[in-house]
Amino acid sequence: MLKKTFLFFTVFLLALSLMAMAAHLVVLEVNDTHGHAWAYNEWHDPSIGGFAAIATIVKQVRAEAAAKGWDFLFLHAGDVNTGVPESDLLDARPDILALNAMGLDAMAIGNHEFDHSWSTLMRQMTWADFPFLSANIVYKGTNETVGSPYIIKDFPDLKVAILGLTTKTTEYIGNPKNVKDYDFLSPVVVAKKYVPILHTMMGKDGIVLALTHLGIFGKGLTAGSKLYDTPLTMKNLLTYNKPNDPYGGSVTLAESVKGITAILDGHSHTVVEEPLNVKGTLIVQAGSFSKYVGRLDLIVKNGKVTDYSYKLIPVNLKVYHKGKNGKVTYTYVGKEIKPDPQIKALLAGYKQMGAAKLNEPIGTSKVNFENGKEQTRHMDTPLGHLVTDAVAWKLKNVGVQAVLMNGGGLRTSIAPGTITYRDVLKVLPFGNTVVTIKLKGSYLLKAVEWGAISHPNDTGAMLNPWGLTYIVTPKGVKNILINGKPIDPNKIYTIATNDYMASGGDHYSMLKNGDQYNTNYVLADVVKEYIQHISPIESYPFTPRWTKEK
Repeated sequence: MLKKTFLFFTVFLLALSLMAMAAHLVVLEVNDTHGHAWAYNEWHDPSIGGFAAIATIVKQVRAEAAAKGWDFLFLHAGDVNTGVPESDLLDARPDILALNAMGLDAMAIGNHEFDHSWSTLMRQMTWADFPFLSANIVYKGTNETVGSPYIIKDFPDLKVAILGLTTKTTEYIGNPKNVKDYDFLSPVVVAKKYVPILHTMMGKDGIVLALTHLGIFGKGLTAGSKLYDTPLTMKNLLTYNKPNDPYGGSVTLAESVKGITAILDGHSHTVVEEPLNVKGTLIVQAGSFSKYVGRLDLIVKNGKVTDYSYKLIPVNLKVYHKGKNGKVTYTYVGKEIKPDPQIKALLAGYKQMGAAKLNEPIGTSKVNFENGKEQTRHMDTPLGHLVTDAVAWKLKNVGVQAVLMNGGGLRTSIAPGTITYRDVLKVLPFGNTVVTIKLKGSYLLKAVEWGAISHPNDTGAMLNPWGLTYIVTPKGVKNILINGKPIDPNKIYTIATNDYMASGGDHYSMLKNGDQYNTNYVLADVVKEYIQHISPIESYPFTPRWTKEK
């Protein structure tokens, strides 16, 4: 009897000891991978990123967590679609299958998950062994969410609810024909509903993580910015992000909703090297294009974070060195990461599909059509000129007087050297077609005025024009000319754009007031033909089409 009593109290004390111990949760996050499942080259930075290298990181950290008795999550904050031809041609099937093999726990639905039709999105969900999360996207006129609103992970020492949220701006930056059947609710309103419910479901020992595709926005921040958690930056962010703004980013969410431990964010491609701490909620984001993995370690006791650490892991990023003798060398930013052979083999077969067509040279260039920092979203660029020049050239017999392209539709650069069809598709991955519009001058003026202003929460709307010139001032846009002459508000002009803008994408709703004709010319193919026509490109004279006045 004494032995049994002793054993009972030993077990009881051990249980109390375990209850008193803090849980250690490790969260790995990627976001905005945009088809970059394979390692790829950037200017002066070869063989970076890719899921095979990320799989090695995931495997190592998962093994570390298992050995030390820690809890582990691997999450994706949305936008698996659109950016690399091998992925785009297969509707991101290679990416999803690789994420399955890597043991992804959940993915937020990003705005680019609506680059495809409903049937494609549903097919992607069936391919995935993980849930697509978003609590604030519902079928129009209903309360039925498109994906799962949340999941709860029940670890032995901790319960973790993961709430999915998607930017409400998807309703106008998404392809209108693909988003028309959904309602995009306010992430703040939806989170205020769900967070208390989730805490009640889990009890006092649970925590809520928000897996979001909302973005980090502030004055001077553009897509791909590196964000440092300095008092100046925090003041900027807190001044810029208003509480309860339905179109706000993750800072707005943290300001507005209590009870979220951490926000694992995407959408703005922000490189967060130290977590933002907004009213006790941590916010992290790991850049884009599989260049980084974010690692957030949380020490949790009685549902409260008592300590945390964060590390941004570069995925084979390198520093370029060129010696006096012309010899080029590279040094790794961090450690070299060997690719996981299983994931590498899985993806290799998909890489070969259509490679012959994609790798076919279409021309050569000595010019660097740069867009590495997505300059087309906020400035006049040679790449913007190349694309709009191509459309003007294609339609030279149609009498087109102006070409309008949104900067967010141009996704990357075209480097000097041999240009392939693959390179063009990376710049223009959406499959957009060219549309001509007979548009009244008053509406054309509105389009220019809208496209010329700063779009910090939706920089994709920035106008890249041909045939138009203008000056952007702090008070508005002036000296708007078409082919050197003032625009007559009552005259009908023939313009060209892409089908996304023609249908009102990026809030270019004024373009829907004209008589439209879809040429069914694929924009990427038009640019391909133009490059073939002007190749070899020895130079590309650049005369600014718009300027900014301070």
